[in-house]
Amino acid sequence: MSPIQDVPIPPDLSRRYGRTQDGRAWLASLPGLIGQFLDQWALVTDLEPGALPWNGHGGVVIPVRRRDADGSPDHGSADGNSNAAVLKVAFPHEEATREHHALALWGGHGAVRLLAADAGSCAMLLERLDACRSLLDVPLETAVTVWGGLVRQLSVVPDDRPQWQEIDHVAARAEQWSDDFPATWEQLGRPFPRWLLEAALEVCQTRGAVGRRSGKDVLVHADLHYLNVLARPGVPEPGNGQAAELESYAAIDPQPLIGEAEFAVAPLLWNRLRELPQRDPGRALLARCADFSAAAGLDAETARQWSLAREVENALSYASLRHHEGDLARSLWVASTLAGRTLPGLPAPQELRAPGEAYGEVQWDAAGG
Repeated sequence: MSPIQDVPIPPDLSRRYGRTQDGRAWLASLPGLIGQFLDQWALVTDLEPGALPWNGHGGVVIPVRRRDADGSPDHGSADGNSNAAVLKVAFPHEEATREHHALALWGGHGAVRLLAADAGSCAMLLERLDACRSLLDVPLETAVTVWGGLVRQLSVVPDDRPQWQEIDHVAARAEQWSDDFPATWEQLGRPFPRWLLEAALEVCQTRGAVGRRSGKDVLVHADLHYLNVLARPGVPEPGNGQAAELESYAAIDPQPLIGEAEFAVAPLLWNRLRELPQRDPGRALLARCADFSAAAGLDAETARQWSLAREVENALSYASLRHHEGDLARSLWVASTLAGRTLPGLPAPQELRAPGEAYGEVQWDAAGG
């Protein structure tokens, strides 16, 4: 084995996974895993001196280049980008074990290109994208166009490739929610009004059944929010009337499911809430749902229904956690607004924190529910 450069582990990743025995064991294994795949896939790290690799919630992402036969970095063409890639090593969990299956099915069309994968360790070699440029950085009207085009590319129909057997169905998830939501809602002390719970259950019972017999099944990226769409390197910024090219962006970090493509709209509605107008933000949220749906060729009403159910699931999850009152308030505002009956006592959407931000305790009144 060739000598391998040490790769520092980002401190926030160490803090997150240092809280459990399994997490600590994974952190302890990371240097060895990184070294193994740098050597196995003939890679050298492409980090600036003293720089940390990138990381998300569940893994570390290291910029790399392929090695020449003499062990030196192969810089490819004159632009220096043709041989650039990233090594991603994720904490083993359900979503991470299925990510490479979805990327293989997409084959680089609409999503980051998979170059190599090791299923047992959740390690992947991926096309390198521009980590500093996402759809969060572009005007919403540009994001609508890019996102819609990507969803059209990502919505591939199931075929006989073996990877499809590893991916769950949206309708099966809806059936599970039908069983779990009422019991969880009771166990948590009924954290929001019953009518909102029933609205979500109605979606699960109708869309879940319709989804199984509709013939609309496609591969769905269930976490296709703005930060999970990155620009490809060297692509100019859209502007001055110039539209973003479809191939300029690619999706990353899929949570793959099979089902109705409208299931993918929800994360767009619980992000960028501060950009909603102060006057009639609820109407604007529904308009956002309609705009993204239209750009992707989807049915806005189906997208609204799935988004409502997904936000109720989020609300139940946040209600079970300490110090997530702000996240709970956001989910309840979005879910109840999509249901047509915004709960009283919640902060205005411009005051709600984005997902992942720290938020103090929020008091809200469920009266009238």
